[in-house]
Amino acid sequence: MRESTFRIATLSFLLVGSSLGIPQLGHAQQDAGPQTSAPPPVAPAPQPVQKAAGPSGTIKIPAGTRVAVVLENGISTRSAKAGDSVYFHTSFPITQNNRIIVPVGSYLRGELIESKRPGKVKGRGEFRMRLDTLIFPNGYTVDLNAAPRSADSGGKETMDSEGKVTGPGGKGEDAKTAAETTVTGAGIGAIAGGAKGAGIGAGIGGLVGLGAILLTRGPEAELPRGSALDIVLERDLSLDASQIQFLSVGVAQPITPAPARDH
Repeated sequence: MRESTFRIATLSFLLVGSSLGIPQLGHAQQDAGPQTSAPPPVAPAPQPVQKAAGPSGTIKIPAGTRVAVVLENGISTRSAKAGDSVYFHTSFPITQNNRIIVPVGSYLRGELIESKRPGKVKGRGEFRMRLDTLIFPNGYTVDLNAAPRSADSGGKETMDSEGKVTGPGGKGEDAKTAAETTVTGAGIGAIAGGAKGAGIGAGIGGLVGLGAILLTRGPEAELPRGSALDIVLERDLSLDASQIQFLSVGVAQPITPAPARDH
């Protein structure tokens, strides 16, 4: 009797608990739906690297711009030949929009295109050069196309629009030398043998003078080290603005003055 009553009580408890939503003993509670794993965290997108603010783009120096330069190595038709290098440095800055574009002390390199010694009978010494490279103090290097237009060499050389330097002529000095030699020979001949001797002496003097002219070259064309020149850009020069140190005024190079010359 007691066992039946206990069974009935237990059954009633289970029925009531089931109706009230109480979980049954001895059974693990199950989740309502299927189990899924949580998604992994999303990494933030990489941010672009911020570059330091600075000038960019292209700077153009127009054709026709004049650049003041100083010659670093002397040139003479006595030894110069086509293909020889010539070196310069800038002696005055180039500015644009109140900023220094090409500072003092920038380097230029060029070469001799031709070189000719003066002749023994006629012809003058001459050479021609072109400048093809510009190097900034920070090492930035650009190609250029430029030629000298004027030069202060301390002598009587002239320069044309293509950068050809021509030495002074020697005809006047040669004629003067021949005349002086003739007069000297005439004087010696007159002392030795009167009028006839004077004629013979003049002829001998003239021959000596002519021989000296034929054996002697005219003056060489020269540009000594330290000569100041103006060069002209023959086409626009494009520069990378990011390579230009606008705050740098450059360092002036000591200028070796051209030596005093007789011709």
